Amino acid sequence: MFRTVGDQISLWEAVLPEELLRLPEELARVDALLDDEAFFGPFEPFFDPRIGRPSTPMEVYLRLMFLKFRYRLGYETLCREVSDSFTWRRFCRIPFDGAVPHPTTLIKLTTRCGSTAVEGLNRVLLAKAVEAKVVRTNRVRADTTVVPANVAYPTDSGLLAKAVRRIGASVKRIHAAGGAVRTHVRDRSRSAGAKAHGVAAKLRSRAQLGRDEARAGVQKITGELADLAEQAIKDTRKLLVNAHRAADRARARAKATALARTGIRDAVAGRRRGRLVRAVNDLQNLVEATERIIEQTRTRLTGRTPDGATRVVSLHDTQARPIAKGRLGRPVEFGYKGQVVDNDDGIVLDHNVELGNPPDAPQLAPAIDRITARTGRTPRTVTADRGYGEAAVDRQLSDQGVGNVVIPRKGKPGTARRAIEHRPSFRRTVKWRTGCEGRISTLKRGYGWDRTQLDSLEGARTWTGQGILAHNLVKIAALTV
Repeated sequence: MFRTVGDQISLWEAVLPEELLRLPEELARVDALLDDEAFFGPFEPFFDPRIGRPSTPMEVYLRLMFLKFRYRLGYETLCREVSDSFTWRRFCRIPFDGAVPHPTTLIKLTTRCGSTAVEGLNRVLLAKAVEAKVVRTNRVRADTTVVPANVAYPTDSGLLAKAVRRIGASVKRIHAAGGAVRTHVRDRSRSAGAKAHGVAAKLRSRAQLGRDEARAGVQKITGELADLAEQAIKDTRKLLVNAHRAADRARARAKATALARTGIRDAVAGRRRGRLVRAVNDLQNLVEATERIIEQTRTRLTGRTPDGATRVVSLHDTQARPIAKGRLGRPVEFGYKGQVVDNDDGIVLDHNVELGNPPDAPQLAPAIDRITARTGRTPRTVTADRGYGEAAVDRQLSDQGVGNVVIPRKGKPGTARRAIEHRPSFRRTVKWRTGCEGRISTLKRGYGWDRTQLDSLEGARTWTGQGILAHNLVKIAALTV
């Protein structure tokens, strides 16, 4: 059941001194911004208005998530700090004698509502800022960055060894849930671990063996790991067939007895059946990811580089991709590509996160369209770096009503174009554009863009959207004083 506001304050809380109830300046301004029923609208499609257990009040959830991303806290740390602080309880609208939501409740709400609700919250906040006339669109600047996924640096041998270990663990989960208990699958985790350690030993000894000999040894062990993973998948497919049959039989029994009897035994059987179905689905997805890893490993062993657009770099986040942005310290990063468009005041007017490494140029015109729709005004000046520098982009922006497009062209410009790019006004705007890199740095250092803690593209969009919401709340609250 959908709840928007929490419980009323208790009697003894109402008689506390004003000094204990006063919020810090920033929190007081953000609290005033969030005190609007329009922020409850994006959550309504995900809850029934009357049926079901009462949800956590949305005003409480909103303020808790702001504190989480404003101060870079984990879910457990957030709940512990709010529980111990009078000020933060007051800000989150939690009575002093009330219970703080459990960390798992916040996680479930975040994943349940997803990026759709977060995008709606950002639109509501920007609409409030436009209504208060604090959003300027005379100049906007765009830049892209990598939003790293929560993955370790991937190697073919490491991914194969992890896949074999996880297959063994998943088989045990299925057996424990009562599925295919008589189908034996050999656990090859120890063999995979030994071979993975052999790769590390070869790399450590390359000074003595020589680089070519060490590389040949690593490739040989990696090929053996691929063979081991193929054998594990071959055995696992037999188990999956029998496990699917067991799950179907359990589902049929549950349907046949649903009307005949109820009680504790039915509840226990239902939970066990749910564990079996989840374990089977997880193993099926794991087998598919492992097959893709084996394929890309075979490709690399033949001397060819796997296609980065389809390369798997993680078993738990199969949508993360390798992205090369040309950074000296990190030539290749693993995750998703994000774009940020902000204005003179540092308010992020638009952002998006995409799969893989799409080109920058086609993303700019749709972003300007979204900004125009949300603010009611077309930006007068749009600037970006050379990655957006195409004549087609200039034409698209001019057709949208942008009066001044300041984007250096790719390659060597001609005489006429060089004269345009050497104008003092053009160069001043290009220098101002570099501030967008500072905005991205702020988002990475202070608002969670340095690593998304939610898997998949949907999770990355949810995580980055929450960071943008917290960032814009701080900026807009400071401007509405």
